Amino acid sequence: MSRFTRVLAALASFFVFFATLTQGAPVLAQQVQPPEVAARAYLVLDITANQILAAKDIDTPIEPASLTKLMTAYLVFDALRAKKIDLKQTLGVSERAWKMPGSRMFIDPKMKVPVEDLIKGMIVQSGNDATVALAEGVGGTVERFVQMMNERAKILGMKSTSFTNPEGLTEPGHSTTARDLSLLATRLLQDFPDYTGYYALKKYRYPGTPAANDSNRNLLLFRDPSVDGLKTGHTAAAGFCMIATAKREVPGLGVQGAQGNRRLMAIVLGAASENARATEAQKLLNWGYTAFEVVKLFDAAQPVVSPPVWKGKSNVVNLGRPEAIVVAVPAGSGAKLKTQVVRPNPLVAPFGRGQAIGTLRVTAANDAVLAEVPLLVLEAVDEAGVLGRAWDSIRLWIK
Repeated sequence: MSRFTRVLAALASFFVFFATLTQGAPVLAQQVQPPEVAARAYLVLDITANQILAAKDIDTPIEPASLTKLMTAYLVFDALRAKKIDLKQTLGVSERAWKMPGSRMFIDPKMKVPVEDLIKGMIVQSGNDATVALAEGVGGTVERFVQMMNERAKILGMKSTSFTNPEGLTEPGHSTTARDLSLLATRLLQDFPDYTGYYALKKYRYPGTPAANDSNRNLLLFRDPSVDGLKTGHTAAAGFCMIATAKREVPGLGVQGAQGNRRLMAIVLGAASENARATEAQKLLNWGYTAFEVVKLFDAAQPVVSPPVWKGKSNVVNLGRPEAIVVAVPAGSGAKLKTQVVRPNPLVAPFGRGQAIGTLRVTAANDAVLAEVPLLVLEAVDEAGVLGRAWDSIRLWIK
């Protein structure tokens, strides 16, 4: 093999390795024995650190039941943001919506219901009738709305998800995974913070509907003040399912080491009862907060490293993250962390803002890798002029 061929092979190997470092999906944290969980599948995600703390069968296809409504809500919130609909706008109730089986808001074709009330009915009461009314209001037809759901699932990276309806009733081909649900729920929280407060509502009913149908099915909202969502679901095939989110103040995440909010998500799929899914989700949340601690390594937009640049208008490029770099590590190990930047060398301009270059590797005292965080260009570095590029070419050749 010639020297040139060996160089090409080495470069190819590097870029394959580098590509694996720049994926945006949550990474699995260092293993700590999780509690026993009575469910078919579960997942605990530290949203603040973007790390999976524990998981079981998260890529196994499951029926999502009413967790489907998270995607319906995502598209409704997107339509609100785009001003295609507004909260005070009223929507009619079709025969199809009125006759939906399962959980209901108890609306009928004689009513014109404001969008905001339909959202509350879909979230708090898990109303299939409200869900269909919203789907028809946003998509024109349920069929078109389902197409929109599947299109958005692809955009969000939900590779193992297929929707056939907006409400979650059992149908052939209607399935997802715990991993995909974590992607959807995380993006819902991140993309629509102005609307996700609806998931913390404990009670709601539309005037003229049964008073006994006013309580949120998420029992943790009544048990744990740190819980602020997110959704429950149940069918005979899916069992009892829940995505629970919590936000608790912890030291070190705020400005200059002050208190800051740490958010966790627990997904429990296929539990035996309504109470069991809440108990298991609570168990996972409490375990995540106690078994792991979070450490803020760098503030948002703070350069992690500023390596030299060749053939650029700037002599250095600042690498970091637009958000704070936070890692979740086993409790008690936060003070012993070590960091190392892995990056290509030399760095030759131009570099666009947001371009991925290298990774921040976080290791424990025993050199076990705890996390790998892709680093991005914080400010663009344009290519230098002809003379500057020529001079750096000579310097690189000499080097």
